[in-house]
Amino acid sequence: MSLRLILNGKKAGNEQLREAVSKFRQTTPLEVRVTYEGGDVERLINEANKEGVKRVIVAGGDGTVNEAVNALMKIEQSQRPVLAILPMGTANDFACSANIPAEYLSALTLAFEGHTQEVDVVEVDKRFFINVASAGFGAKITATTPPALKNLLGGGAYTLAGLVQALSFVPYSGQLSLPDGQHSSGEIIAAAVCNGRQAGGGQLLAPDAYINDGMVDLVAFTSFAISDVPAVIEELSNYPNSSQKWVKRYQVPWLEWQTQTEMPINLDGEPITSKQQTFKVCANAVNLVLPTDCPLIK
Repeated sequence: MSLRLILNGKKAGNEQLREAVSKFRQTTPLEVRVTYEGGDVERLINEANKEGVKRVIVAGGDGTVNEAVNALMKIEQSQRPVLAILPMGTANDFACSANIPAEYLSALTLAFEGHTQEVDVVEVDKRFFINVASAGFGAKITATTPPALKNLLGGGAYTLAGLVQALSFVPYSGQLSLPDGQHSSGEIIAAAVCNGRQAGGGQLLAPDAYINDGMVDLVAFTSFAISDVPAVIEELSNYPNSSQKWVKRYQVPWLEWQTQTEMPINLDGEPITSKQQTFKVCANAVNLVLPTDCPLIK
């Protein structure tokens, strides 16, 4: 089986990865391609596909995985290569929640030997994501956290930046539309449309989410005062036995969110802004290599 590793150029000098690749190559042929600028992940995936590569490994963080998924979705489904992940980002939220090994040689071995599973991706405005789209406060944190701070503190950077910004945050007014005809208006501080379960450096947002159930899990934080924070955290922690006074949850195949002002949205690391977005599940869209104990598979 032909195997190709597409490596985020910022990680190309990683000695542990070089050792893992060298050791892996003692038994299995592996070609390596390195990204240099924007668009390279898509270009290299297309190149691999044209050259008959059946399984592509992307090495990087959630953003690199997002680029790969978007590239694959532009290829005719019957022609799409299988995708495998070698986690090398700051948080690696998707890989971590899927139980993909963090150790490089183990991840390479899984990529070669592991079973494939058809998984869902979510479409929003002709873009795609496989893990989580955050909106409002959560997206603002991700977009404005300096890279140096992310590297220094890891996932904790999101929490630290969040505490600093929460003091001056203004809620977004909007309307939510769901498949059952339900429409609800209100003010939200943050929301997450989850295909996977966690984001923001290990924060578990949707414990009941699966990547092969044809559904997204919407988690919306309605407006609350600083004094309510302990109760909100308790509500999050005690799900599903909590009141859902501040944290609203829905499981649907699609949803539409419309705001009066531009709202920041982050699609697995890709920041956009919008007043209206429809999120729609594309079921069984990508063939992904996953461990047999992957908790995200139903």
